[in-house]
Amino acid sequence: MTKQHVLILCTANSARSQMAEGLLRHDHGDRFTVESAGTRATAVRPEAILAMREIGIDISGHRSKVVDEFSDQRFDFVLTVCDNANEACPVYPGHTNRIHHAFEDPAAVEGSPEERLASFRRVRDQIRAYLREFVRISEAG
Repeated sequence: MTKQHVLILCTANSARSQMAEGLLRHDHGDRFTVESAGTRATAVRPEAILAMREIGIDISGHRSKVVDEFSDQRFDFVLTVCDNANEACPVYPGHTNRIHHAFEDPAAVEGSPEERLASFRRVRDQIRAYLREFVRISEAG
């Protein structure tokens, strides 16, 4: 079986898209080749690394990437995970299987370190549930 190629996009490629990349690769890497990127490169959020480590997935070696790095590649699916209406989600032209789902930006949550980490955990779990549904739908064709 040929793996389907998935690109997960967000604005900064620092939290949501990084967690989604790690989750899809870990849970369904036998079916998908996964990349993530953003409109600008920043750094992978330490809270995202910690939230993923808690469930046995190591994304500490990930780096934030700009979508232009993948302009010469073809993807079966482009998933956007930006959630704020005022956040500029990138568009990846020429790909018909573009799917958008809004997730809260855990990096924007203010509060104690534990409150911030709790938001990363919550979004991580929401993304995992969403990706399970995405896999189910992608199998249906």
